[in-house]
Amino acid sequence: MTDALLVLNAGSSSLKFRLFGLAPDLPVITGGKVSDIGGSPAFQVATAGEAPRALPPHTDAGEALAFVLDWLKQMAGQARLRACAHRIVHGGPDFIHAAELDREAVDELRRFNNLAPQHQVHNLAAIEALWAQDPRLRQFGCFDTAFHAHIDPLHHQFALPKSLRDKGVRRYGFHGLSYAWIAHRLACDHPALAKGRVVAAHLGNGASLCALRAGRSIDTTMGLTALDGLPMGTRCGALDPGAVLYMQQELGLSPTDISDILYTQSGLLGLSGVSNDVKTLLDSPLPAAALALDYFALKTAQQIAAMTVSLGGLDGLVFTGGIGENAAPVREKILHHLAFLPPFETHIIAANEERQMALEIMAAFYQETVS
Repeated sequence: MTDALLVLNAGSSSLKFRLFGLAPDLPVITGGKVSDIGGSPAFQVATAGEAPRALPPHTDAGEALAFVLDWLKQMAGQARLRACAHRIVHGGPDFIHAAELDREAVDELRRFNNLAPQHQVHNLAAIEALWAQDPRLRQFGCFDTAFHAHIDPLHHQFALPKSLRDKGVRRYGFHGLSYAWIAHRLACDHPALAKGRVVAAHLGNGASLCALRAGRSIDTTMGLTALDGLPMGTRCGALDPGAVLYMQQELGLSPTDISDILYTQSGLLGLSGVSNDVKTLLDSPLPAAALALDYFALKTAQQIAAMTVSLGGLDGLVFTGGIGENAAPVREKILHHLAFLPPFETHIIAANEERQMALEIMAAFYQETVS
């Protein structure tokens, strides 16, 4: 019987999973996802090339997880599940490494629900759901903020009073699991570049940049929350704080209304009035769709230049994420804006946050299983 590690990435409308063998090379046993939870949910196996299987229309996140666990028991019955690793978006100031979770840790992580409202509650709900299924199963958290935990104060502080900064109002940065994977792949495949100055661009429905020097995060575009930095699928990106005050004080919008606007009605969707999906926008003849893509490319290039300042130069630019990997016209627009810079390498590296999570906990856990 094979010892196995389950990796879960639970989002607001999707649940991705991978089952790895607990061996040094982390073989993939199986994997897949449930998509469009809350809409028209469907289950798809990533490793078998099967067509998606429709689930009942009102399947919620807990039911999606139960379906996945039941499917794993049937399809991977020879695998003995030893632990589960969860992607957790916000680790705050204290969770700066992958860590085993207990109820006290989960209660502490709930403090950051409002700082990652589209993710954190769903990440933690998956942990609780697994405990309900198997209270003895060991569960680990892998944190998107951890990769940025050692950024210099020059890059993580806001120009706010010390009383607020002392309460944790600072730049944390996100997409750290994706950037850690990029650093790992660069070290394996492009070792000379890995020692240099690289901007990694994680471009998807959520989008951010990370300035890497010798594989370590030096600066990043997201801040206290995942709203800051680049425009995204439905999130606004960098915004004049006075605009938020104006919406509240002059337009009479409630904090809940403003949060909904900034997180779910803005970005590519808000600019285009059409969609947050880049393929849809590329295919659209509407001027507003082209404007949204041009805006995204311009702002991304501008902030790549800012990351270049933090690094003192640029040796390489890496694209990853759904847009970064698949939308060649968007990449070309970004690179066109950066043509004034001295030559630099450009690479596309497929995101693999699930394997990065497995790597983060495998070494210590595997030593326990063989000792």
